[in-house]
Amino acid sequence: MTRAEVLDHCGDLTRAVDIPVSADLEDCFAAEPEGVASTITDAIAQGLAGGSVEDFTRNRDDPIYELELATDRVRAAAEAAHKGPVPFVLTARAENYLHGRKDLGDTIARLQAYQEAGADVLFAPRVVDPTELRTLLAAVDVPVSVLIVPNAPTVGELAALGVSRISVGGAIAAATYGYAIEAVKELQEQGTASYWERAGAARDAMVASFVKP
Repeated sequence: MTRAEVLDHCGDLTRAVDIPVSADLEDCFAAEPEGVASTITDAIAQGLAGGSVEDFTRNRDDPIYELELATDRVRAAAEAAHKGPVPFVLTARAENYLHGRKDLGDTIARLQAYQEAGADVLFAPRVVDPTELRTLLAAVDVPVSVLIVPNAPTVGELAALGVSRISVGGAIAAATYGYAIEAVKELQEQGTASYWERAGAARDAMVASFVKP
């Protein structure tokens, strides 16, 4: 998706609900700090209460920005996020583990630099080992978010470690799509509709929405 498409969709979401909305803004659709700042400014204009900036370059051969530039990008994002009257929570993401670079030392060094640059929340997706998380959490002073994956600790265990926030990424949507595929295959291949019973509470809520008071 393009920068304009993402920001337009974010505006649709913020206008549709009454609670704060945070967006995954990926690399803020820019390599240079000035472009990153512009994306954050426009995100605030769309009504977002938070968003992220990551150090992934979009280049699979050289996936992670050099630390100095990555830090400058976070600093520019933080300055844009915090300069106006509207509160905006900036999450800085260290993407090493998502791209085969399981270097905890470098990941922590990056998160520390991003903290100093003004990030409100730190996020290193795929760092879920409890021992590594303890080391990471002890090395920074701002809230840390963790991506929930199959081998991650439970939410309660993460809270006990000191994790402040969790993300499910696209997993809930993927699970929903998977269920829809299973339901259609059942109808197509067996001609039955047991999926309707498995829908449970969602089915009941949908039926209730059809009943006029």
